[in-house]
Amino acid sequence: MPRPDALPAAPARASAPLLLVLAAIALLLTACGTEHAGAGGVAGGTTEQPSRTQVDDPGKGGVRITSLALPSPSPSPTRRHSVSAGSFARDSGVVASYEVTNEGAESMTYSVVFTFMSDDGGAVTNQTATVRDVAPGKTVRGTVRAGELPPAAPRVTQAKVLEVAKVPASEAATEPGVCPSSGIRVSADKGDAAMGLRVVGLHLDNCGTRDYTVEGYPLLELLDDGLKPVDGVKILDGSREITTSAGADEQPRPVTLRPGESATAGLVWRSTAESGTPVNVPYVRVRAKAGADPVTVTPNLDLGTTGKLGVRPWKKTDR
Repeated sequence: MPRPDALPAAPARASAPLLLVLAAIALLLTACGTEHAGAGGVAGGTTEQPSRTQVDDPGKGGVRITSLALPSPSPSPTRRHSVSAGSFARDSGVVASYEVTNEGAESMTYSVVFTFMSDDGGAVTNQTATVRDVAPGKTVRGTVRAGELPPAAPRVTQAKVLEVAKVPASEAATEPGVCPSSGIRVSADKGDAAMGLRVVGLHLDNCGTRDYTVEGYPLLELLDDGLKPVDGVKILDGSREITTSAGADEQPRPVTLRPGESATAGLVWRSTAESGTPVNVPYVRVRAKAGADPVTVTPNLDLGTTGKLGVRPWKKTDR
């Protein structure tokens, strides 16, 4: 039987186009890896770890920064680099480690404002962290990120504790979306200020399963930095003695909130300083009505020398 002929060998040059294509792809991938400056990579494909600097910070209110993690400075961009989405705000990579120590006799919840600064001490950004239920004599550690910064922002090189507010853990406002055992959530907004007039809203949410009725005005206690009562301030029903520009006062009436419904009240005052000593009230203990669980909020009432605080009654919020 005749032996079959062997198949002809493929010409060696037939693989040349394939090799050229693979080489082109490799070149493109290499170029992509160096497209944008400051993307966190270095030559050779390795990634530099951020440097960690110990911070000798005396702190404030039982809170101090212990170390600061800073990424390496980004290389200056060249004309080869194209504009892309990466040219806009991106995570700075800056992380501050902190510790909170409760030297008091009861569990506390802390709200801390951290400021991240440049070499000249100018503030670049602020971030707020809430540390809940710190037991007496205990220290809790955590981290806070500087977050996204625009490309033109100065490089962050330092950080410090800017503000500390602390309230009894049993009286702290719950986190958004969390319903306390009472089924009633009380909170304060950041307020509005114009020409010396201040307005802060109090919010009452029925997040429980039963109807809840309030009538008239929330009950308030004004507290100083040590959570002690502040004397010499007259709490007024309504705001007509403070201003008429914030609108007419609502008449107090019963307000029944079904599950999922809300109501608002308001604190109104003027920050006017004349003769006398200005009064500042960092904390206000709020009860939705007599017998309700207290919630301590931090509106920071800068009452000046007026000695007056107007309170607007509960009003159901329109859906």
